Amino acid sequence: MTDLAPAPEQASAPPAAAPATRFAVPGRIAVDAPQAGEWQPATLSAIRRETDRAATFRLAVPGWPGHLPGQHLMLRLTAADGYTAQRHYSIASAPDDSGHIELTLDHVEGGEVSGWFHTEARPGDRVEVRGPVSGFFAWPGDRPALLVGAGSGVVPLMSMVRHHRARGLDVPLRLLVSARGPEELIYAREYGPETTPVFTRRAPRGTPVGRLGAAHLEPVLAERPPGGWEAYVCGSNGFAEHASRLLVAAGQPVDRIRIERFG
Repeated sequence: MTDLAPAPEQASAPPAAAPATRFAVPGRIAVDAPQAGEWQPATLSAIRRETDRAATFRLAVPGWPGHLPGQHLMLRLTAADGYTAQRHYSIASAPDDSGHIELTLDHVEGGEVSGWFHTEARPGDRVEVRGPVSGFFAWPGDRPALLVGAGSGVVPLMSMVRHHRARGLDVPLRLLVSARGPEELIYAREYGPETTPVFTRRAPRGTPVGRLGAAHLEPVLAERPPGGWEAYVCGSNGFAEHASRLLVAAGQPVDRIRIERFG
């Protein structure tokens, strides 16, 4: 994700007396897991370009305790003079037993840590990681999941998609992902029939252009699998608020919307 720590939360309905235009779904942040474990050494083993501004960095972490799809970690860089920089990043990879994890980072303008990864990092470089952190946004694969993300907000959601595929789960899962155009769609090569891309500025010929709207959500919500959907929304502050409003307006229960936002 970005150089900013994500803020997991649950959607909250507007007060009864408030007009609809005041509905903001910021909720109150409810991080329900403490920082886990100790700092561990991690070695950068591979770099994979996703878009012009996003790349995936594969890390070998021999002591990694494992994670659930949707969790994030803390990452620390230490300079030769002892200066340290620390950030939270969502984990992009599905859980596995290989001792590897993947992070997909945007190159944020002026970003201290993302800037180092994108301009200086090379396979063999060492960093430190700590985690996994927070179970609020995690999806262990036990209930139908409706995933809604924009930009690098798709990173923790892709961990869920990969987990679903790797385990061959038959529980329903759908992903709606928004990007300005095809060239900015992170993981474009990996998407399958579970994914609906939404393009807000530029789109392939024959594909509508426009912001995520009710028309994108209503067909999925209408499927109504047994037990209903658990919705996971991840993106910027503005996108998280917009998508959450759409979900509630389309009938998704407020207490079954989990939000992770940045910015």
